[in-house]
Amino acid sequence: MKRELAMGINAVEGLLRHAPERIVRAWLKPAGRRIGELEADLRAAGVAVERAEERALDRMAGKVRHQGVIAEFTPRQPGDDRRLQELLESIDERALFLVLDGVQDPGNLGACLRTAAAAGVTAVVIPRNKAVGLTPAARRAAAGAAERVELVVVTNLARSLRALADHGVWRVGLAAGTGNSLFGARLDGALALVLGGEEGGMRRLTREHCDELVEIPMPGEIESLNVSVAAGVALFAAVERRTQ
Repeated sequence: MKRELAMGINAVEGLLRHAPERIVRAWLKPAGRRIGELEADLRAAGVAVERAEERALDRMAGKVRHQGVIAEFTPRQPGDDRRLQELLESIDERALFLVLDGVQDPGNLGACLRTAAAAGVTAVVIPRNKAVGLTPAARRAAAGAAERVELVVVTNLARSLRALADHGVWRVGLAAGTGNSLFGARLDGALALVLGGEEGGMRRLTREHCDELVEIPMPGEIESLNVSVAAGVALFAAVERRTQ
């Protein structure tokens, strides 16, 4: 199985916390209390740790900021269309999906994965084309959440949204200008929250496959939110509704 590199303190700490068995080895530059504690934790978990100079870490990381620590690990692989079907065949009324249509920025994808993990999401669904995948930068932004929440990469997003509906999942899309508040939407039961990418939002076909289109009320002077922030607002609105 292909190995990848986790770069940065948060990414390696998250990996060590949630999937230590996946870490093969780590390199670090001793610098400060936090890296020292991380080194001790890695060694305690049985991970082979090597000291490395800044220049060596720079070469390994390329353009990604490493903060003096890099870990080689065997990543959890994203699921595919078949995996989505398996999940749908076993869901209940507590199922919660986050569907991202065309998110391009790895930092945004990583932040969405982290929020999804915190919200107890069943799976995050993204299209294979015209969207960022689970890159090292996305994993770093996820800070270990990529090993905790299921990511499913599908061939045809519209078809996957139809499959969600066929299994009783209510699809709520976030789009500006609808005049319908997120906080008045149906957010209980099996649910998929659908958000678009950073530039154009949801594509036409994606919008057409939503049961309900809503927006986040913003009485202030800002007209839009970053997709990862919007995902957080929507997910925890659903969490709040479902715990009443």
